[in-house]
Amino acid sequence: MSSAARSLSEPQVLAHAKRRLFPADDESTAYAVADTQFSRDEWLPGRPVDAAVRDCLAPFNHVQIGGGYPDLVGVRTLESDLLAVERLGDEPPLIAIEAKGVTSDGVDTQRGILQAYDRLHEANAAYLAAPAASISETDRTLARELNVGVLGVDSAGDVDPLEIPRVVGNRTTTEATALRFQAGAQGVADASFGLNHPKNYLGYPLAHYAAGDTETLLSEYKVVSAVDSARQGAEFLGLIRDGIRSEGVELTSLGEEVVRFATARYGSVEAALEEFETWYRSGKRFIDFAPAWGQLARRVLFDYEATELLVREIQHMHEDGIAEPSLVDVVEYLHELHPSFTVELFIRGTDGVRSRVLTADGELRPAALEDGSVYHSPTVFQLKAMLYHCGILTERGAEPSRLEPLEDVWALREPV
Repeated sequence: MSSAARSLSEPQVLAHAKRRLFPADDESTAYAVADTQFSRDEWLPGRPVDAAVRDCLAPFNHVQIGGGYPDLVGVRTLESDLLAVERLGDEPPLIAIEAKGVTSDGVDTQRGILQAYDRLHEANAAYLAAPAASISETDRTLARELNVGVLGVDSAGDVDPLEIPRVVGNRTTTEATALRFQAGAQGVADASFGLNHPKNYLGYPLAHYAAGDTETLLSEYKVVSAVDSARQGAEFLGLIRDGIRSEGVELTSLGEEVVRFATARYGSVEAALEEFETWYRSGKRFIDFAPAWGQLARRVLFDYEATELLVREIQHMHEDGIAEPSLVDVVEYLHELHPSFTVELFIRGTDGVRSRVLTADGELRPAALEDGSVYHSPTVFQLKAMLYHCGILTERGAEPSRLEPLEDVWALREPV
């Protein structure tokens, strides 16, 4: 093994493997997190982790897959030189990587292969990533027998797939669901809610269905001026999608139901849009001044995966005697039950935030939760505001810059 290869630490190996398997940050159906242990400043005593390596590995989360916590877990459709796909499902595969770097005892490749194999109880594909010079023929034989991929990393950072695994079908746990949530159209990592009133999203499928240019109609009827955000949110809520049978946007079945509701109530979508114009700049709770539309918005929001989880657990908090939980209360309560999902839903994955909020073992640092800037705006501002407008929560959301987490109440308007 060359002196350069001997210097490859586990974080370096993992960073190179992530660049190879998850190369593009802007893929809408790809998302990956490194385990929280990689967020620390030193990997081995006296050997600091380069800031560029930590930046590459971020965001961090502590996600249980199989009997342990993979070094990296993510969702992405991989190329054929990385994964043998015998059958394709509707979702990209869930991928787990175990990395091994050089220590005083060498490189424990066999242990990495066995750890990766354990992840196949829940992942669709699993890999060992290690310095290429440390991988023996015996390692490769064992990996082939166990259907574990092997990624050889050289001193220049190039990654060679030495063994290619087959994709396998496995059950999805709650923890794995957190990653699929972020990788899907409704994850909050990147494109999600930009507006805080549900009417802005309900109006988009109506304007799209009506005769005329969608953007022009949204402006003429004073539905919303931020058309791009309205379209993004309508897609996020499952009202529209990129065209399957034609170019451009098309309505989903949920979006078509919004159109049916409007035409049944007003006779045409144009007449319904005229009603939207009367709501322009209204600051009242939506469900109070437009009850039927508010109920429709409530139905749409409950189709969003995070809403059901939030309402269910806040109800349980009410039953436990926590009638007006703060944002900090909610995050701490949810983290006990759904740790990975809670982190992905509430905590930003940029600017080192998760390193501040989570310990190396994936536990919350309570003091950090008192800082409003650590939270995802689409959750604590836009989503909460819509839950308020639909009559689910008692209070609106607030922008992270103005958020007081200990005073921000997340209580159900109608607990049962």
